Amino acid sequence: MRKGEQTRSAIVAAACELAARAGLEGLTIGALAERMQMSKSGVFAHFGSREDLQIAVLKAYEQHFVEEVLVPGLSAPRGLPRLRAIFALWLDRTAVDAASACIWISGASEYDDRPGPVREELVRMVLSWQRELMRAIQQSIETGELRTDADPGDLVFDLYGVILILHHDARLMGRADSVTRARRAFDRLIAAYLVTPAAATRSAGTRQASPLPH
Repeated sequence: MRKGEQTRSAIVAAACELAARAGLEGLTIGALAERMQMSKSGVFAHFGSREDLQIAVLKAYEQHFVEEVLVPGLSAPRGLPRLRAIFALWLDRTAVDAASACIWISGASEYDDRPGPVREELVRMVLSWQRELMRAIQQSIETGELRTDADPGDLVFDLYGVILILHHDARLMGRADSVTRARRAFDRLIAAYLVTPAAATRSAGTRQASPLPH
């Protein structure tokens, strides 16, 4: 990278660390300039505004999230193994983030009622992630591992609840067993939607017994 690009990347990395501790709203040009041992004008040369810097932090977080959770999760076989892998990686990432703060979770509380480009970018990212989860759930239905009456939207809602309570219990309550409980909660949710062997046999028999067209 050119020197200017290297400097910008270093600023974003430092901004991500600051935002993890103080939230996006706690991210100031002054604090970042001090951290980088730069002038405020030097930071502004790379970002036109504090809002641009906050959005850059969100994009950097999303990139790391995709690289650490989605991409390796997609390497698992299509269907329930992939859904399990994605959630396990998401859970591990959340447990790590709980030591500081998840920028998506903290950002949601900061910007849930504040319209503007930062909120719009955060909403876009969360919706994109939810679509990936719904795709993995739908594929698990198509492979015959989850029931056909399973609502992907409902299951995504439930999975998000597990992640949020994990972050709450690990970060606020300091409960050491929060990750274990989150894994058990996931297993219970999936078990509620699993296709039983008997149901799978009946479904296969129905397909085989379908009359041929005259």
